[in-house]
Amino acid sequence: MGIVVIGAGIVGMSTAIWLQRMGKHVIVVDRGAPGMGTSFGNGGIIVPCGVAPVTAPGMIAKAPGYLANPDFPLFMRWSYLPRLLPWLLRYLSHANVADTQRIARGLATIVGDSVEQHKALAKGTRAQEFLIDRDYCFAYPDKAAFDADAFTWSLRREAGFVPELVTGRDVQEIEPALGPDITLLAMMKNHAYIHAPGPYVQALAEEFQANGGDIRQAEVQDFTLTDGKISEVMTDQGAIPCDSAVITTGVWSKPLMARLGLKIPLESERGYHIVFKDPSITLRNTYMITTGKFVATPMSEGLRVAGVVEFGGLEAGPSKAPFDLLYKQVKQSFPDLTYSEAVEWQGHRPATSDSLPVIGEIGNSGVFAGFGHHHIGLTGGPKTGRVLAELIAGQRPNTDLSVFDPHRFT
Repeated sequence: MGIVVIGAGIVGMSTAIWLQRMGKHVIVVDRGAPGMGTSFGNGGIIVPCGVAPVTAPGMIAKAPGYLANPDFPLFMRWSYLPRLLPWLLRYLSHANVADTQRIARGLATIVGDSVEQHKALAKGTRAQEFLIDRDYCFAYPDKAAFDADAFTWSLRREAGFVPELVTGRDVQEIEPALGPDITLLAMMKNHAYIHAPGPYVQALAEEFQANGGDIRQAEVQDFTLTDGKISEVMTDQGAIPCDSAVITTGVWSKPLMARLGLKIPLESERGYHIVFKDPSITLRNTYMITTGKFVATPMSEGLRVAGVVEFGGLEAGPSKAPFDLLYKQVKQSFPDLTYSEAVEWQGHRPATSDSLPVIGEIGNSGVFAGFGHHHIGLTGGPKTGRVLAELIAGQRPNTDLSVFDPHRFT
């Protein structure tokens, strides 16, 4: 009967393509078009060194100050706090040294070889045209600010990623567009970015279809299990018989998991981006501007800046304050930037309470999960898809998956 992959973002399409390459019959189901959800709106950066979770030691003490500071990129829709609180308490419980190190080691297995994983996925397809090798640079105001991040850099070093430091006038020699307030770059080699994330996933979807894959637009509502094994995926367009199914619908995976008896502590980390059309500057590399916690990427559509964490659930529309802060921070970091138009976007990062994705089979049901990647969805999507394909095919992945166990929250 085949395999149904639910979700046509980067994780879903990666899973489908790897399964297809193994000779499996695959149907992808999504309520929207491929690559038009969170996979569309990210910063486009492939970050092998992206092992550090948001929940760093000391966060509990600092969080109230962050929320009270209008210049810090953390926002809360206070009316949502009562619903958020149980998740938030579990989330903050991991803001300690031991948990942070454990989480970083887990994330390293998903993102550490991400450039190679993307290239293997896209090789021989139109999607490879979107991949660009480029340094990823952390931009700091000074050496003291870099030193203040020593714990985070220790996590990256443990994962094998050591920066090359550039200071003083050499910063603007490397990147003339950066303002004088930035006097130190921590440059990471062997990174990459995707110059149009949405079209990249769409190109993967086209490759999947060209090789006989089936993509259907429908909303998945439930599952039929026969003797404890998946036999049908129920959609608003009817039932789809299958031998296996994969849930890769990001933050919208929570109600589907509940249908299978698992309560996953999953929330939306609402993210924002702005695309500056026809920018007067062209960045030579990709950047994390540490003072504003946003990334800046030279994309085909313009300069995209992406960042901000806002807690407020799935139902509310975009807030004005995060966009205002991004405009302010961009002006500070790139003072000479002019542009013809600014296009705003807001989306939903899928955030588990322990900052680790959910990857693996749900019991022995033949239903598998692959979601909850927080800020590393684009980076870790191909590796996650490959691991899921191997699991479904009965192979033994060369990866310790215990930290991603879907049952770990029960």
